[in-house]
Amino acid sequence: MAENVRYTYLANGYKPVWLKDHYATNEAAEKTIGELGDMRWDGINPERYHLSALQKLKVKLDTSKNNSLRDAIVFDTLMTHSYLAAARDLLLGEILPKKADSLWYHANDSSWDAPQALAAINEKYPSLDDYRSYMPTYNLLRNEYERYATLAGDSELGQAIAALREAKNPADGAKENIGIIIKKEMPWVETVPNDSASEEKQLITAYQEYSGIKPTGKTDSSTLAWLAEPPGIKLQKLSANMERIRWMQQDFGNLYIIVDVPLMELFLRSDGADKMHMRVVVGRPERQTPSLFATMANVVINPPWEIPPTILKNDVAPGFEKGGKKYLAKKGFRAYDRDGNPVKASLLNVRNLKRYTYKQAPGDDNALGAIKFNLPNPWDIYLHDTPHRGDFGKCYRALSSGCIRVQQPQEMAVYILSEVEKKRFTQGRLDTLVATHKTRWEALKTKIPVHIAYLTAFEDTTGKHVRFINDIYGRDEKLVSLLNRK
Repeated sequence: MAENVRYTYLANGYKPVWLKDHYATNEAAEKTIGELGDMRWDGINPERYHLSALQKLKVKLDTSKNNSLRDAIVFDTLMTHSYLAAARDLLLGEILPKKADSLWYHANDSSWDAPQALAAINEKYPSLDDYRSYMPTYNLLRNEYERYATLAGDSELGQAIAALREAKNPADGAKENIGIIIKKEMPWVETVPNDSASEEKQLITAYQEYSGIKPTGKTDSSTLAWLAEPPGIKLQKLSANMERIRWMQQDFGNLYIIVDVPLMELFLRSDGADKMHMRVVVGRPERQTPSLFATMANVVINPPWEIPPTILKNDVAPGFEKGGKKYLAKKGFRAYDRDGNPVKASLLNVRNLKRYTYKQAPGDDNALGAIKFNLPNPWDIYLHDTPHRGDFGKCYRALSSGCIRVQQPQEMAVYILSEVEKKRFTQGRLDTLVATHKTRWEALKTKIPVHIAYLTAFEDTTGKHVRFINDIYGRDEKLVSLLNRK
């Protein structure tokens, strides 16, 4: 950071950035100090940027008749250092992603130009807001953080939570406290007269959906545990997820796909609107789906499936040991040597099994289903269809070996090929191609950005409110701990 501070003054001709005549502070200093204070709504402690010290020095410089050169230099350089540090944190994050999440590969390639922007401060004030994420989710989480910070000081809410926590049997006689908590946290929820669902059940169901719990309408142990959490826990969760968004690109562009792994849902967005929204199946906890960024290169109709090394080791090898050639035949797996030549099943045994690659031909039983969306990346993660359609009806869908199964693969393929690629591609044509069981590659001229992210706080389907999500891989705790050390 020291080098960036020096560059700023070099580019500015070694003139003060934040001072005017007689060492009084300028308008830019006033704005920046206010913006540094507002960073508490980003879940970042403003004292990380020496806010109190800057405020005291500012008052001293603005009220004293005999300002010292030393105070002026200290204020100006500290302001520059704080501004640059804040801009960097907003654009790139407070901590390195790998310190918190070993499976975070989602690179942030945003360009950090804060030193150059400060050097041109007399031409245009470079607001810190320019470095925040353009992703709508970020601003939504930030507003929610401010709301929960207010709720943290709400005595009525605090008393209701305390009563619920202290109750020997919170399921009994807790209606009033539960109602207070839900209405405070979700003031937008409206109930309607309903013979099959009481007001209490409607409130609890809405709260469960808001909190990432299976919506049963009953005050089960998970629901009661969430209701009894003080607002500070939600603040930590919001802070952690704003940090994750800061690890991603600042600008997602007009067209992109985002898969929220813990939410287990996919959104295809264009011009700020959801064109497609569907459930997905993600990696189970022992084979977690990593967070990454890739571009969709092509759509494959009737894809063959080449078995990844992990699945070969953990699934196919044990299956072969038990069932031998019959296991491979049942699964439709065929072995190939390094030159791509087929290997007779009679030549395979437990000792040489891992020398070969294995493929499953297109067909109704193919693990990838009828459609595959290729996203070239080092981790061999992609989106695909599946013959296991029943999994999409489940609330918990962390069931795959790492890749992402999508609920509406054919609809998404038709949308991409017709609306994005502008080809004459209908559902009827796709049905005809699928029926052939022959592989067909549809290369995309428009490379669609795909963001696979781990966000345990995300917008609801209205885009107006935050939805808290079950931390399926248990990644929040470490990130919250690292942020709290700052």
